[in-house]
Amino acid sequence: MPKQMKVGTGGEMLTGIQKQQVDEAYLYRNGFVSDDAADKKNHGGPDRAVCLYPSAHYSTWEREFHTHLDRSAFGENITVKHLTEERVCLGDVYQLGRAVIQVTQGRIPCDTINKRTGIPGLMTRLVETGYTGFLCRVLEEGNVRAEDGMKLLERERVRISVLYANYTYFHDPANRAALEHILQVRPLADHWRSKLEKRLQKLS
Repeated sequence: MPKQMKVGTGGEMLTGIQKQQVDEAYLYRNGFVSDDAADKKNHGGPDRAVCLYPSAHYSTWEREFHTHLDRSAFGENITVKHLTEERVCLGDVYQLGRAVIQVTQGRIPCDTINKRTGIPGLMTRLVETGYTGFLCRVLEEGNVRAEDGMKLLERERVRISVLYANYTYFHDPANRAALEHILQVRPLADHWRSKLEKRLQKLS
C-alpha cells in the first residue's frame, strides 16, 4: 500500500512503488488485494491493474549503472522471466495463476523510479530503450502464487509488440501509419487510445 518514501536529503513522498514480496495474493479487477497507488491520475484503474517488468532488464541496468537493484525496484506487481517488450504484444492474453490478464499498453515511467532506486538517469534510459515494462487489465479474477507461471492463451489478429508501441509513443509521435496501426488493436488501453487519436487529429 502507499507509504512515505525518503527522497533526497530529508524529503519524503507518498508512493505505492515500494512493493514487498508475498507468496500469494488475490487479483481482482482493479489490482491485487492490499496493493494500491498514491497517484490515481497516472497509475491504477482497470486498464492498468497489473504492472509487469521483465527480469532480464535488471542485469542490463545493474551493469550500466554499476549498482544492485532491489526486488521490484520498478514498482512492478510481477517480475516476469522470458517475456520482454519485444516478445509481448498489445492484447496478449495470459493465464497468471488462477487469474487471466490482458496486455493493454506499455508503461509510461515517471521519475519516482529514479527516486526509488537512487539512479537519476534511469527513467530516461527506460524511455530511450523502450524497456518500460507493460500494464494489463484483469479478464478473470483469481489467486496468484509466487511460483505460478504465465501461459499465453490468445493473441490479437493485429500484432503490435509493446516495444514497437513504445517507440511510436515516445520517439515517433507523428508517424501516421504507425499510429493507425496501433489503434487497430481492439484491447488497447483507453488512455493510450485517446492520446493516439488526438495525435492523429493534429496531423490532419
